[in-house]
Amino acid sequence: MAMDLLRQLAASSLPATFSTPVEIDKIKLLRAAGLVIALTPASPAALTPSDTTDAAHVLAITEKGREELARFSFPGDAPPKRRTRIPWWKARNAAAHFRRAP
Repeated sequence: MAMDLLRQLAASSLPATFSTPVEIDKIKLLRAAGLVIALTPASPAALTPSDTTDAAHVLAITEKGREELARFSFPGDAPPKRRTRIPWWKARNAAAHFRRAP
């Protein structure tokens, strides 16, 4: 899954290089979705004279990619923490309490 690779990229130092065809395909998907900035080979059929495919170079994760990571949950991850709001009347009472001179 491409999101697994995006999570791996977020935990590693960039730029990163990937050379297997499966990884290159995942990088191309992430780049097409606008989640990473990457340099990828032109096509899978484009072979170098030594009959090996080029490598994909991931330069950075975009802001959109970071937002997707924050929104995407993986199996086994802890559920996101919900922010608790203080009722307005408690906030008002607390503010009034701090305004008093000691």
